[in-house]
Amino acid sequence: MKYYFIVGEASGDLHASHLMAALRSEDPEAEFRFFGGDLMAAQGGTLVRHYREIAYMGVVPVLLHARTILRALSHCQRDIIAWQPDVVVLVDYPGFNLRMARFVKQHTQIPVFYYIAPKIWAWKERRIRSIRSYVDELFSILPFEVDFFERKHHYPIHYVGNPTVDEVAAHRPTSSTWQKPVIALLPGSREHEIRENLPRMLEAAAPYARDYQLLVAQAPSQPDSVYNPIIENCRRRFFSDVLMPVGLQSGGTFQLLSCATAALVASGTATLETALLRVPQVVCYRMQPAWLVSLLRPLVLRIPYVSLVNLVAGRQVVPELIAAQMTAANVRRHLAAILPGASDRESQLQGYEDVARLLGQPGAPQRAARLMVSLLRHE
Repeated sequence: MKYYFIVGEASGDLHASHLMAALRSEDPEAEFRFFGGDLMAAQGGTLVRHYREIAYMGVVPVLLHARTILRALSHCQRDIIAWQPDVVVLVDYPGFNLRMARFVKQHTQIPVFYYIAPKIWAWKERRIRSIRSYVDELFSILPFEVDFFERKHHYPIHYVGNPTVDEVAAHRPTSSTWQKPVIALLPGSREHEIRENLPRMLEAAAPYARDYQLLVAQAPSQPDSVYNPIIENCRRRFFSDVLMPVGLQSGGTFQLLSCATAALVASGTATLETALLRVPQVVCYRMQPAWLVSLLRPLVLRIPYVSLVNLVAGRQVVPELIAAQMTAANVRRHLAAILPGASDRESQLQGYEDVARLLGQPGAPQRAARLMVSLLRHE
């Protein structure tokens, strides 16, 4: 069968690549065509357009790049019509993907599967109407989503487990080459996230640069030129008397986290990866205008937490410093509390065990693939 995937960010590329591998094991004749990334391309098939061309999030970045996004949307629509896949598989990224779902349902008979449900439980709950109308099958990777979709909205979904569990279980760390213990900085995968988060992360961690190596996780879609000016500016301001205080680490966050003592993490899938790798963390995410975001947050967000760790646990396991709360001083205070011997380190690690138990056993991509193939063959 022919599978058309649409992915809009690095985490989606990772999850989709594993789902593609699982689909091929269930359907040896599988053909793939996709808007995606390098990891998906490594699985074979045709990369139509790289996700970095549409990876914009937030009102201002989307408006600034509206023409690029609309061109990509039109390109994707034409390509689906021309290729006529057996199914369109959408992976997260709801702003773009729900538009594509509507187009596919209105102009074709192709079924639409959604892998990694849109996080409408956080905000824009009205999108449930689009999901009802345009999505044939929804595959969830978070256990609390079953309650939200099925009990609250009476929309049946498939909970298949969490692929991050599989990805962490499959990871084989190599020995660290660093002479000092590591504090990992994960500022996000989009350029605007990096520009907002990284300077404050570096300033917060500066007092520990003598005793720890500070390593910045480089997103696969971002070149050195995005990071180097920020690192160099912070080096002059905060690290002038420390030899090689900051390093830029490519090759994936798992390898970095596997040698880290603690981490500063932008909210997203990385918070769950950090928890499953048992690295104490501070979740911190800056966005502009920070004061306005903080003011409107209780009115816009329908959830008590923003990190997946806390949402899965149903309680605060890791601290969350969002928008105006993310200052260097606040981040530094919470970082100090999770370093070895500090007050919050053990309680976080105990909380991680609860999160791992709730997520369950590995096998999410295979379960999803088996179900997808079965549904398609019986249509």
